[in-house]
Parts: sequence; C-alpha cells; structure tokens
Amino acid sequence: MKKTDTAVADLWPGQSQSLLKALHILTHNGGLNADSRRKLKQVQHLAQLVKPAIDAALAEKDQPVLADLGAGKSYLGFILYDLYLRAAGRGKVIAVEARPDLVETGKKIATESGFDRLEFVLGKIAEAHVGAVDIVTALHACDTATDEAILFALKHEAKFVALVPCCQAEVARQLDAIKKAPLDQLWRHGMHRREFGSHITNVLRGLYLEAHGYKVRVTEFTGFEHTQKNEMIFAERHQRSNPRARAEFEKLAEEVGAKPALLTFL
Repeated sequence: MKKTDTAVADLWPGQSQSLLKALHILTHNGGLNADSRRKLKQVQHLAQLVKPAIDAALAEKDQPVLADLGAGKSYLGFILYDLYLRAAGRGKVIAVEARPDLVETGKKIATESGFDRLEFVLGKIAEAHVGAVDIVTALHACDTATDEAILFALKHEAKFVALVPCCQAEVARQLDAIKKAPLDQLWRHGMHRREFGSHITNVLRGLYLEAHGYKVRVTEFTGFEHTQKNEMIFAERHQRSNPRARAEFEKLAEEVGAKPALLTFL
C-alpha cells in the first residue's frame, strides 16, 4: 500500500494511471520503482517545459501537430497527449520510431487507451515525411539523431523545437583526428574530448537553429539525480533566417575544425 501511495503522490492531477501501467512506469499495483520514478520525473519535467509551446499551437491552430522523434517506448508522446491534447479534444501527436516492435506496442497501447489522435510512424527520423508539423520533440535522441531531429523540424517548418541531446560522439571522433591545432589541448585527453565534443556539438546546434530564424534558449533539463544528460535546447522560430548566426556558426566550426556532418549549410 505504501508504494501505491508514494506513486500517486508523484502523478499530476488527471494523469492516467492505466496508461502509466500500460507503459510499465507504474506496476500493476500502482507502485513505482526507482528507475521508473526517474523516467516519470524526466518526462513530466519536459512536458512542463513544452506546455507553453503546446498552448500557443492550440491557440493558433485548430489541429496542431506535435512530432515526437526517436520516440522509443513513446513515454513522452503518450504523456503529452494524456496531459494536454486529450483534455483539449484536438491536436495530434505523431511518434516516429525505427524499431518495429516498439511501434506495434505503441499502437496497441494507443488503441486500448482511446488515443485516436496519436499516430505511430515506422522509420528513421531522416526519412520520415509526415506533413505539416508545429512542434518537434526529441528526448535523449542519441548522437546524430538529434541533428536529424533539427533537420526534420526545418523540413516540416516546425515553429517550436524541444531537444534533450544524448551521447554526442560524432564531433568527439572528429576532434580525435585533429592534431597541432591552436585549441587541441582542450581535447587532448579522452575524457575532455568527450566532454568538449558534447559541449561544442550543442553550441553548434543552437547556432544552426538561430541561423534558420529560431530564438534559442539552452537550459537545465531536470535534476542530475534523474539523468546526467541534462541539457535542453528549446527553440521558437521568429524569422526565415539569421545571417549573423550563420556567420558565427561557420566561424566557430572553422576555428574548432569539426562540426556535425548533418548540420551543413547547402
């Protein structure tokens, strides 16, 4: 009984316990283990941060669309739908995931939950075409998948983008090949190379979004007790392009000598 009481205290008002049980966040008795509590706190916190974008999209459009990319088990897509779009009675979530078993499981849970405006698309982020999108989210999309999410947002002309990057390795590999550069002491050691590669990747991502007309805010995602991947990039588009940000992006990439391959101006 104690586990159930503790779990209920962690839920938001109106949050569906039956959905959380189907997602295996809650046990069949309504309890939470330590890992599930961390996952729930992460998704709830991101839901809170994304809420203003959802509110704005609902105010602007009759049927706004949110695309959750690299959805995995679709915790985020389901909870955003449950908390905001179910009550609104309108709006759509599209979850894009490359693993067929997760897509089939997600479809089954959506049907059983009566979430008829939650759609699953099987495929890679870079290859997905889903029509107009207003909001793009990607929670812990690994390595270059976050870059694919950025390009997806641009291709689908999303107004809002919320990204929580994970495991940025591409630029770290590029830095490993750079010798005798003016700054190479910053990444001479492997641990520093991983940390600096992660940092510079996210700096370049922010500049890339700014170059395409987004206003970017970088903030702490949630407490480190819930995840070590704790950086969130939130962007809202205000114009088509920003030449100054583009120049800063190109200058920084040239000085460092490395940049994510997908974030290349054509």
